[in-house]
Amino acid sequence: MSPSPAGLELRPLPFPVSVDAPDAGDFLEMVRVRNEVYREINGHDDESVEPAELLPMLRRQDYEIQLFWIVILDDEVVGRVAVDLPREEGSRVAFWRIELLRRVWSRGIGTAAYDLVEATTREHGRTVLQSWAAHPDAPGPRLEPPTGFGNIPVDHAARFYLARGYSLEQIERNSALDLTPQVLAHVREQLVEAERAADDYRVVQWFLPTPPEFVPGYAWMKSRMVTDAPAAGMEFDEETWDAARLADHERPYLESGRTLQVTAALHVPTGELAAFNELAVGRDRTQATYQEDTLVLKEHRGHRLGMLVKCAGLLSWADVAPASPRVLTYNAEENRPMLDINERIGFVPIAYNGAWKKVLS
Repeated sequence: MSPSPAGLELRPLPFPVSVDAPDAGDFLEMVRVRNEVYREINGHDDESVEPAELLPMLRRQDYEIQLFWIVILDDEVVGRVAVDLPREEGSRVAFWRIELLRRVWSRGIGTAAYDLVEATTREHGRTVLQSWAAHPDAPGPRLEPPTGFGNIPVDHAARFYLARGYSLEQIERNSALDLTPQVLAHVREQLVEAERAADDYRVVQWFLPTPPEFVPGYAWMKSRMVTDAPAAGMEFDEETWDAARLADHERPYLESGRTLQVTAALHVPTGELAAFNELAVGRDRTQATYQEDTLVLKEHRGHRLGMLVKCAGLLSWADVAPASPRVLTYNAEENRPMLDINERIGFVPIAYNGAWKKVLS
């Protein structure tokens, strides 16, 4: 381990029972710095979140251990460290992130934080460390993943990973769609075309909590997100989803006041759910919307169901959050079928993330 910089403290962060609790100060500071870091990276506030909305997400521990530390330098919170450990039996993987304000870069803080990350993962018996980082475009050398799709600049973050033995496995595209009347008119045209190709399917929609009749099918599709979505060289545990796990997933949305709409395609001959799309927004519905999971089950592909559920969701969203200015989404750069749909709808790329992996000896 490298010596820590003078005045540095990596303080474990317990999650308070509420943002108003007497011991919530460290948590509130963590959220403030989180939002500032993302503002520095992105140049906008679309990824900002309110403490009361983030806290319920982090207090979920039944299916994943979430460990946090705040980074304190000379009595000031300047970053955060997180390690997520799936609870699947026999899991080898750990997911981590280190986020620091730019003005404290290159002072050995990231190295000290990473030493903590690796020590923590070893203590929990994990050997596959995986992490994602934003890589804003910049001149100079580029790095490509083994997939052959996309590239990133060899920037500050890339050099940090490479120096610690990580390999770039995948590029993730962040795309945005401005929700203008012209765009929605175009989405309506795309929906009509998709409906023609999906004769045996009909659209069903709901807000959380999921109605009982859709719980088994929705839980099954959520479990398939791990096995059916392109993962390149990244490693994910196969997950078992049942009614209890789905309820655990939905509870933070309900507690925080976030709105999540599910748009699904129902296969009429069998009564089975075949595809789904999620749109979510915070309590302030004038903020950006997130398109979260989207999946078409492999056995139902070829009927334009991805276009069907995305367009139907976007059109109904105009009534849910009419003042939300745009929708953000993330896709693997090699996921050409889903990117084709997004591009045809009107999504444009605005940023790229790198997916990084290291296997410990």
